[in-house]
Amino acid sequence: MGNKIVKIKKGDLVKVVLGKDKGREGKVEAVYKKKNAVLVPTLNLYKRHLKGGQGQKSGIYEVPRPINVSKIMLICPNCKKITRVGFKIEKKEKFRVCRKCNKRI
Repeated sequence: MGNKIVKIKKGDLVKVVLGKDKGREGKVEAVYKKKNAVLVPTLNLYKRHLKGGQGQKSGIYEVPRPINVSKIMLICPNCKKITRVGFKIEKKEKFRVCRKCNKRI
């Protein structure tokens, strides 16, 4: 397995297009290349039962889980539409491009 091409990066605004959180938006907090997933703190929340101990209170907490990249789409900062991500190379520099407005992301 070679290097995976990262189309979504930390700090990007994304929208869920599939699953239980369909239609919701959030900012990417972490990217997991090997799992092909991203962590968005306000999306894909699950209940977690935790025991108390060492200063931590027990209870039921909502914890975000990573969401697969195939279920989300990037929101272009220029045209504010959900879009696929393309790549362009100019002067030995590779950068991401919005497929709808063709502007640099």
